[in-house]
Amino acid sequence: MAVIVLVMQTNASFWDSLVFDGIDDLDVEAVTALFGTVEVVARGRGAGAECPDCGRFSDRVHDRYRRRLKDLPLAEQGFVIRLVVRRFICGAADCPRRTFAERFSRLAAPYARFTTRLNHALEHVGLALAGRAGARLAAQLGFGAGRMTLLRRVMALPDPAFSTPRVLGVDDFAIRRGQTYSTVLTSVEDHRVVDVLPTREAGPLAAWLVRHPGVEIICRDRAGAYAEGARRGAPDALQVADRFHLWQGLGRAVETCVAAHRDCLRNPSPSGMLPEATGLVSGRPQDDSEPVGRRAERKKAAHALVHELLAQGHSRRAIARHLGWGLNTVLRYANAAHWQDTIRENRPRPSRLDPYKPYLERRFAAGCTSVTRLHSELVADNAPVTYQMVRSHIATLRGAPAGAPPRPPTVRQVTGWVTRHPSTLNEEDRAGLKEVPARCPELDKVAGHVRDFGEILTDRLGSTLPTWIDAVDASQLPGLTGFALHLLRDLDAVTAGLTLDWSSGSIEAPSTASRRSSGSSTAAPASNCSAR
Repeated sequence: MAVIVLVMQTNASFWDSLVFDGIDDLDVEAVTALFGTVEVVARGRGAGAECPDCGRFSDRVHDRYRRRLKDLPLAEQGFVIRLVVRRFICGAADCPRRTFAERFSRLAAPYARFTTRLNHALEHVGLALAGRAGARLAAQLGFGAGRMTLLRRVMALPDPAFSTPRVLGVDDFAIRRGQTYSTVLTSVEDHRVVDVLPTREAGPLAAWLVRHPGVEIICRDRAGAYAEGARRGAPDALQVADRFHLWQGLGRAVETCVAAHRDCLRNPSPSGMLPEATGLVSGRPQDDSEPVGRRAERKKAAHALVHELLAQGHSRRAIARHLGWGLNTVLRYANAAHWQDTIRENRPRPSRLDPYKPYLERRFAAGCTSVTRLHSELVADNAPVTYQMVRSHIATLRGAPAGAPPRPPTVRQVTGWVTRHPSTLNEEDRAGLKEVPARCPELDKVAGHVRDFGEILTDRLGSTLPTWIDAVDASQLPGLTGFALHLLRDLDAVTAGLTLDWSSGSIEAPSTASRRSSGSSTAAPASNCSAR
């Protein structure tokens, strides 16, 4: 195969202006194009150089060597500079350096293999995409830098200087999920990460705020440690509770309340009230003489045990160690005013077929009982289901007795109907929501309280929050009443979050952001606006 080598020794001024624009101490000697790479041979034009130690000028050449510098690509070809570097002898008798090399600081750093302008380009790629993704982009641009090269460029950059933000966002993130957590501090106004604290406890946050005075507003979730740290470190700052966490907490409270009334959903009584045996109409504990199931008995005994140990002065962590329980379990019992508030619905494992079950049931009721045909219809609609999923569900429908009443709604379904925005409900959801008051009038009150809270949140009517809390407290709904009364512990921050436009939504983790946009049951309030 023939190799074409092009050597150009003319028009040196053209290459000087093209490659070394603004660098006056270099001369181009030759340009070579070979195998898709352009090489430029250059050398210094000065008579000598200054010693970097003593500053004395020297023109005595000791020897020469070549540096190979990779530069930005030229016309989709690789570009390399072969730089001839002279080493001079320092003539000063008192200078510890005997020889030194001439430096071209505007072209490249000492010992560097990339030019300064290529280094800047790699820094931008590394900051934008980091490792492997940045390496793929660098290969497409002709830079030819690996992922570790990009990461080294990023790590070599100095830490950006920052001023104390006026509006500070505080949030936790997992170093190792379930075990190690840290705290990230951001500037809410310009969405900039300010600092990272090693833990999510009150002490480090308070110390950071003391070292950085000037924070006026602190946006946080409702974690007690962050509230205490902000109170100790910046007592004059206004604390703002995050609206998403408020709505998320309301959704959990509604789910607890619906779970407490699930007997009404399954077997509605003529009066629409719960059977007397459940003891959950008023949200108060049952009498000892009332019959309860095994699970309820365990919940009742565990709740009594935790509160007895708390009354003796033991901390929640000490109780967890003593009983061998998880800390979250102890906290759930400790924060529950009544043992019924700890009851949660056992959710079945979600299936990819769940969104298509109503369609299969309608087709089955219409007379189409062929599993093959139904599966083909779903596959034609790009449904991610298998033949076995469809066959199993159709077998369940075939085993149901003729004329059987429709299945009652699950706790998760009713919670979604109550907490989701009405515009996001389909016809079946709206029909199910209309049937809820007939099954259980207590849940109709829950829906009313949720709508009122949604209006407070979206219209920034934080001043009306105490009235809402009093109304919920008077209704004595399990779960929801506890949520409302718990707001009183952090009333100022909650009121500020429901009044001001500031929120910590911009600093939430990506997983939380993805849950907000995935259409979960607690993702948007049941009013005219979104939670943000």
